[in-house]
Amino acid sequence: MEELKRAEDQISDRIADNMKTFGVSSTVGRLLGIIYLNRKPMTLDELAEETGMSKTRMSQVMRQMMALNIAEKEFVKGSRKEHYRVENDYVQTFISLFTTNWREVVSKNSQLARRLQEQLNQVENMYDGELSEPTQKKKEELENELEEWTTYYDWISRLVDFFESGEILDSVPLKRKSPKDDK
Repeated sequence: MEELKRAEDQISDRIADNMKTFGVSSTVGRLLGIIYLNRKPMTLDELAEETGMSKTRMSQVMRQMMALNIAEKEFVKGSRKEHYRVENDYVQTFISLFTTNWREVVSKNSQLARRLQEQLNQVENMYDGELSEPTQKKKEELENELEEWTTYYDWISRLVDFFESGEILDSVPLKRKSPKDDK
């Protein structure tokens, strides 16, 4: 039984390490692994006991996990405590982490692009459209950069849609086709 517990801990630790790839704390990964391997929803008390961390810290991490769409509260009949479950599909967890992070990046950068374009328009309005040649050239360079920027973030947004819709699995199936499948 001790060997099985060690193997389970190694899986949980690997999940925690993998979270760093997504810019997510290893604590999130550790809880993800613990709940996943528990195979049933867990309370904050159970998580605190399992990790040795405070219940307050567990609450903070669970809120973060819910914001990342990899955990949710679940009603457990006969219990007044909040229970949390995690996505038990590795692919869906990856998609949730990937898309949540990139949606945020797209949103922030799209907002910035709009503000910068407004600033460029204000510069032109301040001078009644009569910009010096170097200023006009610089403004055009920045507008071109913003256009490339906007195109790039639009592409990322469409890539996120591709993942969220599940179409990615049509292009990159979970299991490789074997040569026998083509016959």
